[in-house]
Formats: sequence, structure tokens, C-alpha cells
Amino acid sequence: MFRSHPCFAALWTQPIRGLESRARSIGQPSTPRTRLTAALCGVALAAGTLLSAPAATAQASAYPTSTFDVTVGNTYTRGTITWYNRSVTVTGEQKSVDGFSCRGTSVFTLDSADVELSREFSANVCGMSSNFTVPVDANVPGGAAVVRICLDDGGSPATYFLCKRYGHP
Repeated sequence: MFRSHPCFAALWTQPIRGLESRARSIGQPSTPRTRLTAALCGVALAAGTLLSAPAATAQASAYPTSTFDVTVGNTYTRGTITWYNRSVTVTGEQKSVDGFSCRGTSVFTLDSADVELSREFSANVCGMSSNFTVPVDANVPGGAAVVRICLDDGGSPATYFLCKRYGHP
């Protein structure tokens, strides 16, 4: 199938060093035309790969983002909210300064009437900083209107030290 395409046919007829006699013995002569076709096909394939790469990046950046920062003393959770049609993803860093006083990040999605749609939690961090990613559903048309992010004690149930609300941009 591929060997019938001009680009691939040219590649199959190219002799490999030391195998020129083998290529000639099976009836596939090497000519300047086949070498030129192979070179042009290689350039076209490489150009197609390079030109298609930015499309994936442009798609990812099409979603709106907001930054957040919830700080209490020397501890914090901060980062970026990415707003999707029926969910949000919160990525960032959280910090606890004391190994015996853990911290976590709680994320709530709310609709336009301030009704909670869903909530998720990060892993706890104790006495250090840690990166996190928390995806949260918002399964209503248009997604979440508001995200509430809380710095908590990492317990279950969590004790919230401070919560902040961030509206959809």
C-alpha cells in the first residue's frame, strides 16, 4: 500500500550502502530521479510535521485561565485555574512550613446561583512545598461560574483556614 505512493516508492528504490548490488538484482535501479523524489518527499513530510505542531498548542491556549492565591501566614496555595466547558482544572503549588501542621487545597465548582456542583481535594503537604493538579467537574451548560479555593488543614473533614472565590473570566 505505502510502496505505491510516490514518496514511499522512491524510498524503497534507494540503495543502501553496500546493498547497491542487491537493489539492482531485484530490479530496483537507483536513478537521480528517484533520489530527488525521495529528498523532496522527506522535505514535504518534515514541513508537514512542523506546520501541524502549532495547531495543538493553539487549541490548548483557547481555554480561559485565572490565577489564584490563598495565603495564610507563611503557608499558601497558588496557581492557575483553567476553565473548560464542563469542568475546571486547578494547578499550582501549596506550602506547609511545619512538618506537624499539614496543608491541603480544596476546590469547589459553583453554578451561577452559587449552588455547589462538585468538590475535589489535593494531596496533603507537610513541612514542604508541593505541586498539584486537581480536575473538578462542573457538569452544567457553560461549566462553572465560580470556583472556590480553600487552604485547609488536610484533615477529613477538612478545617478551612481561608477560602477565596474566583469568577469565570
